[in-house]
Amino acid sequence: MSTESKLQDPTQDLLVERIGATMRVTINRPQSRNAMTFAMYERLAQTIAQVNEDPSIRVMLIIGAGGKAFAAGTDISEFRAFTSAQHAIDYERRIGEILDVLEGCRVPTIAAIAGACTGGGLGIAACCDLRIATADARFGLPIARTLGNCLSLESHVRFAAVIGPARVKDMVMTARLFDAQEMRQAGMLSEIVDDYAALEQRSLALAETVAGHAPLTMRVTKQALLALRAPFDPETDERLILSAYLSKDFAEGVDAFLNKRAPVWTGS
Repeated sequence: MSTESKLQDPTQDLLVERIGATMRVTINRPQSRNAMTFAMYERLAQTIAQVNEDPSIRVMLIIGAGGKAFAAGTDISEFRAFTSAQHAIDYERRIGEILDVLEGCRVPTIAAIAGACTGGGLGIAACCDLRIATADARFGLPIARTLGNCLSLESHVRFAAVIGPARVKDMVMTARLFDAQEMRQAGMLSEIVDDYAALEQRSLALAETVAGHAPLTMRVTKQALLALRAPFDPETDERLILSAYLSKDFAEGVDAFLNKRAPVWTGS
């Protein structure tokens, strides 16, 4: 973990608020397009554990502060601390574990998306059960033009389950951002609202509706659909992760991003 991450207060970067039967989680780093630090991921996992232990909580809502971004992935400065192969494996494994916890949350989860929803932010959104967005929301996995790293096998499975393999390839290979209408057509969004104010209002109303429904029906539906997912081979996953994270291109991508210049890819 970087020194910057240690100095940050995850209780302020990830705000947790109880509203009736809803636990609302606000990703609160608008100055950094709500990019997630490692500490924020850990606080998210702790919050889900709290939700799982409290039967009076019936739904969890995740939203980004400021209206410009839901979450623009993981804070790239965190990758400065990567000095070994194990760092790459540990990072992907831990993020995967936290996203698994989110997917397996006892209660229905709602992602309320405005602005940028990319990288790890898209991963968080994909793990939620319901997703609504503003008309100006944008979605993507632009790693092919930014860092030159890769998704884990589990992430490939997760995204393919939500939007299909063809769109995952399109998203990664073109590195373009998809608009809200495209993502609704892909099945990722259930509805689109006009702006951030409408998103806040509608997401709370949706949470209230879902909170009033039979909890066991919700839980069994979540568990049944997760059971349909194909297993993946951890050894293959590690091999693929390391082929990207240990490459010269990944080091180049991180340096170029942090120094605000275009990366020069070599394929090595």
